[in-house]
Amino acid sequence: MVRSCEEQTSTTGPDLRRIDLAAEAIRLTRSLHALLPDDSESAGLLALMLLTEARGPARTGPSGELISLADQDRCRWDTAAIAEGVALVTRALPRGPVGPYQVQAAIAAVHDEATSTEQTDWPQILALYEVLERLVGSPVVALNRAVATAMVHGPAAGLAALAALADDPRLAGHHRLPAARAHLHEMAGDRERAIVDYRAAAARTSSLPEQRYLTMRAARLAAEPAPVAPEPKPEA
Repeated sequence: MVRSCEEQTSTTGPDLRRIDLAAEAIRLTRSLHALLPDDSESAGLLALMLLTEARGPARTGPSGELISLADQDRCRWDTAAIAEGVALVTRALPRGPVGPYQVQAAIAAVHDEATSTEQTDWPQILALYEVLERLVGSPVVALNRAVATAMVHGPAAGLAALAALADDPRLAGHHRLPAARAHLHEMAGDRERAIVDYRAAAARTSSLPEQRYLTMRAARLAAEPAPVAPEPKPEA
């Protein structure tokens, strides 16, 4: 199954994305959908690929550095690919049966149709991840659901959900767990824990752009001045 993540990245090497492989995957999936036009999951898979790859031009900076979803220039997203992907998943979902590719495509569509992270319909994304988790039971899906939980209910709720995944052997040594934890600690204002987790995540990934991004996040937080405690108010 396609990895359930907001952004697809190469797992190793100096490049964040393999544009040639993504284009070939979309071409092959178009052929599959043409052969099985009434199959909801092939439509969902094509929609997922289009909606994910639509963000591609904005995912790297001038030097090939990773740009997070929250910081991307959404004007650089491929609006034609988004429109096609949204239309595909909108037609596929009512036909049923609903499968994991359709749900992942629906999540990607909610992200792609939002004008900013703040304007994203996070309750809908959380509900979709709950559906996806029931369908596939993947720890990576549970991790993404925990992040969506934080966006809806606050970072403490998200961190509690991540804590339940700490002993899952399927995530042992995986960089995504400390990376998500670091992000939520940063959201919560716990700079020291965020730095530790960003560094741990950087040490676990073999993707050079991800290593640089995670290391940069830790370095930026470490360079920030410590918050100044408010002066005590004089007693009346």
